[in-house]
Amino acid sequence: MINPYLDIVIRSVAVYLFMIVALRIFGKKELSQLNTADVILILLISNSVQNAMVGSNTSLLGGVVAAFALFIINMIFKKIMLYSKFIKNLVQDKPEVLVHNGKIEFKMLSKLGITSDELQEAMREHGVEHYKEVKLAMFEIDGSISIISGNDQLRQTHHKRKIHKTLGNLNN
Repeated sequence: MINPYLDIVIRSVAVYLFMIVALRIFGKKELSQLNTADVILILLISNSVQNAMVGSNTSLLGGVVAAFALFIINMIFKKIMLYSKFIKNLVQDKPEVLVHNGKIEFKMLSKLGITSDELQEAMREHGVEHYKEVKLAMFEIDGSISIISGNDQLRQTHHKRKIHKTLGNLNN
């Protein structure tokens, strides 16, 4: 018979790895702009995987062991990604060009599910009115949009995609 706390660690690591794969499949955009339905989904997922991690153990120690296992596997996974380009590329998307020298990359916007309204909002937040003024707009690996304009008088900024107004800014 396996130690019940070792069982929790194994289950927690399995759930963590499943979530890494699921987020890779569903994309970074899903986390960059949370609306009410997304928050509900996250809450339901966390509730559904809780039992998968701790099984029938509802003790404080069981919960602490599961949380500790998640922190440790997360730290290990980040270290592995730091040293292994293969794993990093497997798990993490690359930045994508949305606008280059005033030319919109419509195929990329479509692939990433970014609407022209979202791109225009990011441009306005950077003080840019027209696409023609954009030297480079990038969809970053964290789901934000950064914009470099051709206007030297504008301050270049990094735009964090907004989330639902009632939730505040969870991207900090």
